[in-house]
Order: sequence, then structure tokens, then C-alpha cells
Amino acid sequence: MLPLYTALALIFLLVPIVYTFVFSFNDSIKSNISWRRFTLDNWLHVCDAQDVCAAFGNSILIGVVATVLATILGTMIAIALVRYRFRFRAAISLLLFLPMATPEVVLGAGLASEFLGAGVQKGLATIIIAHTMFCISFVVVTVKARVSSLDPALEEAGRDLYASPAQVFWRITFPLLLPGIVAAALLSFALSFDDFIITNFNSGSTTTFPKFIYIAAARGIPAEANVIASAVFILAIVVVVAQQVSAAARRKRQARQG
Repeated sequence: MLPLYTALALIFLLVPIVYTFVFSFNDSIKSNISWRRFTLDNWLHVCDAQDVCAAFGNSILIGVVATVLATILGTMIAIALVRYRFRFRAAISLLLFLPMATPEVVLGAGLASEFLGAGVQKGLATIIIAHTMFCISFVVVTVKARVSSLDPALEEAGRDLYASPAQVFWRITFPLLLPGIVAAALLSFALSFDDFIITNFNSGSTTTFPKFIYIAAARGIPAEANVIASAVFILAIVVVVAQQVSAAARRKRQARQG
């Protein structure tokens, strides 16, 4: 029965994605709930729907900035926790897991209260700060596992060859950490781009793509929003397939050389 259960689970997961893709070609008028007829206008004029491209652009901007900040800070914290001994190290490691374990509604409300108490106007900056704060934990956990698996003898060999600390880091440590850092960055961007609850508490009048979808759902999500969602999904699939093909080609090339 396992193949049947697997097939049913995949169908259950893919139905919303297929629905989104199909209805991106729907010639809708006021709502995009019922099918009318096939059209390519939604793909050719994706920004015709009011605010949909602005909301998507805000999500991209927030995701990129929050990812860069969280990745830099999280990587430094991960290296410090693994390589150095200092006071409250165990407590810091425990506290870093709290944002991951805390419900988003509690975290979002808490951050909103802090911004309100500090008199900070909610907007793009507060969203970036909020996303950076909860993404750091995921970066630390991901990069920390990579740092723990590194062989210190490789760095010691670099120092034995009279490399400076900076040269050891950029030529040995950083390239070895790069796969974990890239994975952490991709995870952070996905979490930031997809977040609604924390964003809704701290966005003020700024609209992101998930927030736009939530507001539009009451009257029917415009087909242009389905176009953007479908394009993001297709792009993610293309990136994954390209990476797998590149990795397979690299393994074959290494096998021939060996």
C-alpha cells in the first residue's frame, strides 16, 4: 500500500499548484474563482492588476536584504559557537532555538509591541528587521552543522604554510563552508518571501506578495497573482533541475579523470 499512499500524498500536495498554474491562464473579470476561457493576456500583461507587481517587488527586496543580513550575522555566530569557548555559550545556543520554536503569531505580536514601544514607524524597514531576526536562527543551525564537520587539520596546514588568518579563512575555511552558507541563504530567502503572519504584524501600510494574496482572497485572487506564483514555482524547479544536472555532469567528469 505504500506506493498508493505516496501517490495520494503527491496528488494532494500538487493539486493547489496545478490549480494555481491552470487559473493563471483564465480570462477572469472581477474574480478568478470560476473558469471562463483560456488566454495568454495574464502572462503578457502581468502588472495590469493593481499593486500585484509592487507587492512582489517588495517581497523580493525584503527577502534579499533580510537574507544577506541574516546570512552574514548567522554565519559569524555559528563559527563563534563552534570554534570558541566563552561565557554563556550554552545559553546563547539555547536562545537561538527560541525563534524557531515560538509560534509566529507570538513572535510577530512581540516584535510589533517592541516597535510600538520604541516609537518606530512600521514599514519596509521594520519588516526587514523582523525577517532578519527570525532567519538568523535558521542560518546558525544550518551553518553550525557545516562548521562542526570541517577538519581542523586543513586550516592548520594553511597556517603551517605561513598563510595569514585572513588567507586561511578566505582560501580554506570559507570555500568549505560555502555549500552550507548557500543552503542557509536559500532557506532564509524562502522563509522571508513566504512569510505572512510576522509581516502582517509589522508591515504597516507596506504590502508584500503574501499579504496581497491574503487581502485579495476575499474577492478572488487575480489571475496575475497566479502568474507570478506559477513563474516563481517554475523558476525554482528549473534551478533545482539545473543544479542536479550540473552535479551529475561534474561527478561523471571526476569519475573519468579518476
